[in-house]
Amino acid sequence: MKKHLSIGLSAFALAALLSGCGGGTTTTPTSAAPATSAPAGSSAPASSAPSSMTAAELSVGESKAGQIVVADQGLSVYFFTKNTKDSGNSVCTGACLTSWPAVTSTTATPTVNGVTGKVGTIPTADGKMQVTINGMPIYYYSKDQAAGDINGQGVGGVWFLVSPSGEMITAPPAG
Repeated sequence: MKKHLSIGLSAFALAALLSGCGGGTTTTPTSAAPATSAPAGSSAPASSAPSSMTAAELSVGESKAGQIVVADQGLSVYFFTKNTKDSGNSVCTGACLTSWPAVTSTTATPTVNGVTGKVGTIPTADGKMQVTINGMPIYYYSKDQAAGDINGQGVGGVWFLVSPSGEMITAPPAG
């Protein structure tokens, strides 16, 4: 009986995971990368946007803004225009990181699929490695709750989606 229950729960969990990647979203990752989550006991913000990953995985997704870079669980990533390219640091600190969690990695060489911009890392104040594209740190937006959300595009005139080549997408989403 326990074996049947375990198999049933595993099948249900797999179905729930797969259904979370489709339907009702505006961004569709163009490749299937394994989903990762923040390590147990991490101090992730109260949003569903992950604040760290074991090994960042970046890929390309389709959105109303065209092709964009997505990370963990297909969530959109953003540049902050107040950062300075190749400075080696991020000016988004403290309360800024609550709304805009850094995309971090435990490896200096994050995995990429379809991203042609130069991917690297910079150190964070808490000793993690924040992922960069073309020398600019990247972030999630806490109000993006699911793959496909691009709610951070253009916020405050300083937050913009990232193209696969590592360029900033400043045009408003179509539609």
